[in-house]
Amino acid sequence: MEVWSNLGSIMAAVIFIRTMAKEYLPPEFYGFLSKSLRSLIGIVSSHISVVIEENDGMKVSEVYEAVQTYLSVRSCSAAKRLKLKKPQHNKEFTFSMARNEQIAEEYEGIKVWWVFHSSERKQQIMFSWNSTSEEKRYYKLTFHKKHKHIIFDQYLPHVMAEAKTLEIRSRYRKIYTNQSNSRDYEYRNRVWTPVVFDHPATFGTLALEPELKQDIMEDLQRFLRGEKYYRQVGRAWKRGYLLYGPPGTGKSSMIAAMANFLDYDIYDLELTQVKNNTELRKLLFTTTNKSIIVIEDIDCSLDLSDRKKKKKPQKDGEEDEKPSKPGKPDERESNEDSKVTLSGVLNFTDGLWSCCGSERLFVFTTNHVDRLDPALLRSGRMDKHILLTFCTFGAFKILARNYLSIEDHELFPDIGDLTEAAQMTPADVTEHLMKMADHPSRALENLIQALREAKERIATAALKGISEENASATEGQV
Repeated sequence: MEVWSNLGSIMAAVIFIRTMAKEYLPPEFYGFLSKSLRSLIGIVSSHISVVIEENDGMKVSEVYEAVQTYLSVRSCSAAKRLKLKKPQHNKEFTFSMARNEQIAEEYEGIKVWWVFHSSERKQQIMFSWNSTSEEKRYYKLTFHKKHKHIIFDQYLPHVMAEAKTLEIRSRYRKIYTNQSNSRDYEYRNRVWTPVVFDHPATFGTLALEPELKQDIMEDLQRFLRGEKYYRQVGRAWKRGYLLYGPPGTGKSSMIAAMANFLDYDIYDLELTQVKNNTELRKLLFTTTNKSIIVIEDIDCSLDLSDRKKKKKPQKDGEEDEKPSKPGKPDERESNEDSKVTLSGVLNFTDGLWSCCGSERLFVFTTNHVDRLDPALLRSGRMDKHILLTFCTFGAFKILARNYLSIEDHELFPDIGDLTEAAQMTPADVTEHLMKMADHPSRALENLIQALREAKERIATAALKGISEENASATEGQV
């Protein structure tokens, strides 16, 4: 049972008892009771409490998370009721205090009490019979007031430092999503929902030309060392990357490799779930430093196309040149509730709000870079453009090493002659290698056959295109 959680109620009860005793008890007995009550009031009032709430404005309080980490270790031995969790892909269990649970500890001979409080409050939605629940969570620290300076100057900094050490020791990367449907009360009121990120991709496993890979790694290393430089030139410590190319060329794997290389968390932003520009700014503000903010397939999320290439208003009787196929609506049309604009996305990446944090990467991916507005692609927003294209011979050798455990083979020259003309993506090459991973020679033979077929399809399509072009020219002459 909590000792100091109901001080107000205790004080009210003491005053009530004292008033009733004075009116109904004999004077000699009242004097003894009054003296005892004064002693009790002195004991109660000699302690003070500090409340540490979860939310600090729109963000989760750094102090709250530090206290939560600090107490997670101590609660195992000191608390009677615990919450047990095992995050996905994490080898160890994690413990935390149950609701209204109390633990006590000593610091430099000073006794302190920690209590975790959690209460749920329902709110009625305006113009609706429905209601939403909002959970308020906080820790309360109680100690004798004569030790206030030691607690503030020494103990609380000790808690913060110890929590940081524990976090580094048990650190695992996370990926966050803004599609928050979590039933876990720990994340219910947060705009981002995290899960453990355990993607195995590294720059060593990426199917890229070695020169391009080295260039990207050096660029990331310069960014890591750039805090002083960015401040010196008056720019926010952030950098934008645009990954573009055909589907299956490894854009998502590149993001995972960047996160593993930098040891950063990932915020996977689903723009179609964002209602307006204000909510977009709130999502940006609640991201942490040392993170990668990702928007994949940005050309499909919202209408961010080149404003100069947009169609002019049609006149009566005119039809679209390329009518949409039945049953294949534009993905952007499904986002009718979103009012996020191109201007909002531009400010998100390079506006004043983008400076509310540091050491962050913005990574956008697209299959059709030509569709995007040039304002989104300029330096300061997307500083480095990386083309991820069809599988080259250099990229193939990395895949052969990863999937077949071979560095060289007599069939490599044949594959080298075919890769450029076949225009096969790394994902397709990987699929052929995995089918016969236990038999490298057969796997390479099957790949050669697939590359030849792909090359023939491209040649046939090219001839067909030339024939159609000639036929059109002939019709025009007639």
